[in-house]
Amino acid sequence: MAHRVGITETIFRDAHQSLWATRMKTEHMMAIAEAIDEVGFHSLEAWGGATFDSCLRFLKEDPWVRLRKLRAVIRKTPLQMLLRGQNILGYRHYPDDVVSEFCKRAVDNGISIIRIFDALNDIRNMELAIKVSKEAGAHVQGAISYTVSPVHDIDAYVKLAKELAQLDCDSICIKDMAGLLKPYVAYDLVKRIKEETKLPVQLHCHYTSGMASMTYLKAIEAGVDVVDTAMSALAMGTSQPPTESLIAALQDTPYDTGLDLEKIAPINQHFKNVRQEYEATPAPREVDTAVLSYQIPGGMISNLRSQLAGQNASDRYEEVLAEVPRTRAELGYPPLVTPTSQMVGTQAVLNVLTGKRYSVVPKEIKDYVKGYYGRPPAPFDPEIKKMIIGDEEPITCRPADELEPLLEKARKEIMPYYQQEEDVLSYVLFPEVAMEFFKHRAAKE
Repeated sequence: MAHRVGITETIFRDAHQSLWATRMKTEHMMAIAEAIDEVGFHSLEAWGGATFDSCLRFLKEDPWVRLRKLRAVIRKTPLQMLLRGQNILGYRHYPDDVVSEFCKRAVDNGISIIRIFDALNDIRNMELAIKVSKEAGAHVQGAISYTVSPVHDIDAYVKLAKELAQLDCDSICIKDMAGLLKPYVAYDLVKRIKEETKLPVQLHCHYTSGMASMTYLKAIEAGVDVVDTAMSALAMGTSQPPTESLIAALQDTPYDTGLDLEKIAPINQHFKNVRQEYEATPAPREVDTAVLSYQIPGGMISNLRSQLAGQNASDRYEEVLAEVPRTRAELGYPPLVTPTSQMVGTQAVLNVLTGKRYSVVPKEIKDYVKGYYGRPPAPFDPEIKKMIIGDEEPITCRPADELEPLLEKARKEIMPYYQQEEDVLSYVLFPEVAMEFFKHRAAKE
């Protein structure tokens, strides 16, 4: 089992998404990009997830321009992105013409590795993105959204991994977004996926529960090929385990990463220096073992707190924490990852604040119960289902089969602001946010 372990550095994507609400500016990436390229990482996660939305909405930056700028100077290290299958980088399903065009453009603009997942692990929502990304020349990594529930076990995850292998994925990722994967479970899961798919396996864990570094070591012993880490300036807490610590732990072992800590030190210092722009007071990265009880990812916890604060109901936080697992069970145990984490969290808040459970149901939850997000891992609670959609029966087809093509219509709508074909995709994903960005760009010019 002994082999050199690869490291995917997440500092340009998930690390700042987890700790700085995805606010890192392109200028702070470009200032250190060449030095990062010299380290020798397996890949650099630099795009996708929430970065696209945040670039347009908060930073008034074009995410496509960011990608091209990074690719221009990062020539040795593959750039990697996270894609939500048929959700792409948004919060709903998009038609097939949009998914196909997006995957092609991502590769054309510099992405080499596309990690594709679905919040419900519904493989039908991943098939098209996998197919077109392969055709565009990307390394396609099929990702399993890891969670814990009565219907999620190692057999179910291995079955999913085998289905992803049959779709011609190049590698498998175990995506542990809430830090729930325990070390010895990781050992068994990695071992079985490797044995039964014969594909490389990568592990992505968040440090939320404090177990991730231990989980990585057991996974490495089981033969995991690559792990995701973040440089220590943006590690731990709801981010990933620290890159430097893992490199040091594996030095002079059969798993030695071969990476040089002296090359990383000045890069990490750069992020320590810019940290004051994003954090008023750099705080210690806390471990939150409540995640083991409530299975709520770190980003979702901060979202719940802000929702309650906005309603002057911060004192009801503990009630909401207890409500989330109950709501999740009634809704078929969806993994709590974007967009299902936001949906379940919002419903739990409403259930607590209204005093009458499911008296107020957001449109997204109704659509989810109607089948428009895909197949839930377990059946809905029959009484709750009736409360939400009455006697209506959920659709059973692939959700995207219900959607009309959008690209041509969108192209006409943005023509006064059109500068590049990628603008059409930005607009389809986030119509209001993108239009505001286009107007800002035009005024600036």
